[in-house]
Amino acid sequence: EHMEPVKGGIRYAPDVHQDEVEALAALMTYKCALVEAPFGGSKGGLRIDPREWTEEELERITRRFAYELIKRDLINPSQNVPAPDMGTGEREMAWIADQYKRMHTTDINGNACVTGKPINSGGIQGRVEATGRGVQYALREFFRHPEDVAIAGLAGSLDGKRIIVQGLGNVGYHAAKFLSEEDGAKIVGILERDGGLHDENGLNVEEVYQYIRQHGGVKGFYASQFVVDSAKLLEEDCDILIPAAMEGVISVENAERIRARLIVEAANGPITAHADEILRKKGAVIIPDMFANAGGVTVSYFEWVKNLSHIRFGRIGRRQEEARHQLIVSELERLDAHLGNSWSMSPDFKRKYLRGADELELVRSGLDDTMRGAYQAMREVWHAREDVPDLRLAAYLVSIGRVAASYRAKGL
Repeated sequence: EHMEPVKGGIRYAPDVHQDEVEALAALMTYKCALVEAPFGGSKGGLRIDPREWTEEELERITRRFAYELIKRDLINPSQNVPAPDMGTGEREMAWIADQYKRMHTTDINGNACVTGKPINSGGIQGRVEATGRGVQYALREFFRHPEDVAIAGLAGSLDGKRIIVQGLGNVGYHAAKFLSEEDGAKIVGILERDGGLHDENGLNVEEVYQYIRQHGGVKGFYASQFVVDSAKLLEEDCDILIPAAMEGVISVENAERIRARLIVEAANGPITAHADEILRKKGAVIIPDMFANAGGVTVSYFEWVKNLSHIRFGRIGRRQEEARHQLIVSELERLDAHLGNSWSMSPDFKRKYLRGADELELVRSGLDDTMRGAYQAMREVWHAREDVPDLRLAAYLVSIGRVAASYRAKGL
């Protein structure tokens, strides 16, 4: 808690416990420091299985839980700003925000008491996709550095890389979708609770995701090989492995058999400490969770800023940006007319160039910039110090250094 407000998700899970919440709160502290979001870390948990309650019952539970926290100032735009986590989503955040505003009717910044809200309740464009988008941007930045790619035993760009994704929930779905559709990667394996899918030619992520939504799992999906023991897919040959669901899926029991050269921790803690050591000795490069899944808190920070400023990103400057671009397009049109058939603008250039950045584009730009900056800070430590063997230790050194600097600035 090196600064306030603090920030972290609220999870609804039947097995959540205090040690878990405290550990995740500490992780949030370091994660916020790494991506330079001005928050300390927090976490919350409620020991219920949300699948066992109706929507009306969940609303009553959420509002009462929020009431008990709010009356103790444990939810407040300037002290603690929760967000969705396992078992919660934008619906629960909207209930909490409404409960806060009912109890603080004169707080003009009430919407900023939580993030991850629906768009029509003070949310921000790009929040739902944020963590998966952050995974994509993390990988893009990694592949911008050929020497780092070589350490992982890979070469070239993301195009054509074979990726296996464990968990096609919100994070795994968006990461797999963006990497396959925008970067040319092949999703050759998808692991779910009821089994896994494997296809060396690449799976259609959108088709698999819609099938899971309709049938509750991947069993019966027509376009690939079905694997009953989905955990075995973690051990299949691939370039990049993205564990995006549960903690501890790679442990001492299977670490020796993991063949991926690059592992991206899209979930929190998917690799145990002993497994991490085994993988590192094998030469695998791990992009740690503290960095890889920081897209969510980064865009939550943007939402908090939007709520405090009471204006949508892009509202003031977008049309002025378009007007300045119009000056250039007008000159190009004049040149086009003068040169005749010898030169002309590329098709669709005018429409694309004239369009000013909207909120979604600005959010993605800010997230991309954040992930680039965080990775560069990590790799600088990684390559500069012989006693730093991997990106995980580098991430901790960067983040703890920033927390320490914050304490020093306060004279503590």
